[in-house]
Amino acid sequence: MNDTATPSGAAIRGFRTGDGPRLAEAWTRAAPGDPIGYRRFRDLVLLDRNFDADGLRVAELDGAPVGAAYAVRRLIPEAGGDLQPETGWIGFFFVDPAAQRRGIGRELIMSALDWLRSQGCRTVFFSPTTPNYFLPGLDADRYPAADALLRSQGFQTHYQAVAMDLSLNDYAMPTDVSDQLARLTGDGYRFGTPDSDELPALIKIAGEEFNADWARAIREAVVAGLPLDRIVAAFGPGGEPLGWAMHAAYEQVPERFGPFGVLPAQRGLGLGKLLLHLTLERMRGAGCHSAWFLWTGLQSAAGQLYLKTGFTVTRTFTIMKAAL
Repeated sequence: MNDTATPSGAAIRGFRTGDGPRLAEAWTRAAPGDPIGYRRFRDLVLLDRNFDADGLRVAELDGAPVGAAYAVRRLIPEAGGDLQPETGWIGFFFVDPAAQRRGIGRELIMSALDWLRSQGCRTVFFSPTTPNYFLPGLDADRYPAADALLRSQGFQTHYQAVAMDLSLNDYAMPTDVSDQLARLTGDGYRFGTPDSDELPALIKIAGEEFNADWARAIREAVVAGLPLDRIVAAFGPGGEPLGWAMHAAYEQVPERFGPFGVLPAQRGLGLGKLLLHLTLERMRGAGCHSAWFLWTGLQSAAGQLYLKTGFTVTRTFTIMKAAL
């Protein structure tokens, strides 16, 4: 897309070499509750497998970037060969406070939507696409103006997700969990760190029974050097993998919990509860002061398990959807 002048006086254009550090600084000024450093901006945006410089719409005033909106369509499929050609995403947008109240945010969103239309997209989500995302959706409580702007452009609530945190300062494995661990171990179940040869089977069930991005997260984390003791796996009496839980998979952050899953056919044995607590115990043993994650459904089975374990909701995110 060509550079375009706008009623606000800003030029809206694609990303150019040299924009990155100034965009990270403007982001942090615009959203001090969710700041970002340039290295993380580089890793999650500029080095995203689906990055297209034209899709990162940049607002420029007086020769300096003052805001951006990140539009994405798939260049590499999440799994198989499906590029989801009619679906696009907007991962974030922001405007430096010094340039706000001029309509630049609206111009950025409109430019991002126009770019997605030009790529053949018919539906757009305000929810970052995998593998890289910063937040699951829009925190309307923290950013009410952004919520109003997106809704004015036709976005509607698709569903909501919550982030949760748990302090580990006083954590100890509950007695009923340790008793259940002993019973299942006596019945031939095994819980512990998987060895390298067991990883392919775990990655297979993560991708086939849950979602492809979880399989990718495990694989890439291990290849990047994740110690295997960050993973706790459950195996049946025949040695078959039944589920796993882990921490430090995303961006190597030790206190970030997940991904975590148990085969649907094996639910009812308490395996999920066991894996969760075994991982929390390891996290505490590794010096973590808290456990947190960004995304679950509050009413889902996992969400209810987290609440019963003592996790508290810290933020609510709205995943939004619009027709193009």
